[in-house]
Amino acid sequence: TLGMDAIAITDHGNMFGVKEFHNSATRKGIKPIVGCEIYVAKRSIEDVSGKEDRSGDHLILLAKNLKGYKNLIKLLSIAWIKGFYYKPRIDKDILAKYSEGLIASSACLAGEIQDQILNGTMAGAESVLKSYLDMFGEDFYLEIQRHETYDPEADRSAFPLQQKVIEAFRLLSAKYGVKIIASNDVHFINAEDAEAHDRL
Repeated sequence: TLGMDAIAITDHGNMFGVKEFHNSATRKGIKPIVGCEIYVAKRSIEDVSGKEDRSGDHLILLAKNLKGYKNLIKLLSIAWIKGFYYKPRIDKDILAKYSEGLIASSACLAGEIQDQILNGTMAGAESVLKSYLDMFGEDFYLEIQRHETYDPEADRSAFPLQQKVIEAFRLLSAKYGVKIIASNDVHFINAEDAEAHDRL
């Protein structure tokens, strides 16, 4: 169990592994936290204006109770049935409708707030943050990651961007009283799982 008493699953755009994950964690005496890294479209998924929109900003959602779990299932069902365009997506109106019982965090560098910080303005980042605070209140968190590496073969481009986001999040946290959480972009647990992950 690596000394962990809880573990979350937040696969991209689906919850296909949740049952096996929940059963395995429970058998090991580890608290399973069910979630998903969803894709949030910039425009309404009902928009049929003809203009292509492949957008899908990342957002982490975690079920904090049975209502949240059911809402997460509802959101993903809508994403696959109505919102699918290259990937399963929802929009903010749908997210607001089914936000009860969910904890949300700003996700990785592919999150909407981070996109505003890196490519837009702090004013844009604040506007997006406020939209999520309106939906989730104290259940919304700013998520930071620091993936520094000295491996000459590894991609080193993310770390300076993460540092820039961390500094901006400190300002946003102080201004809006939003808590910051630290996470790692974990796709497998043990080094020997790397090949299986790559093949998957």
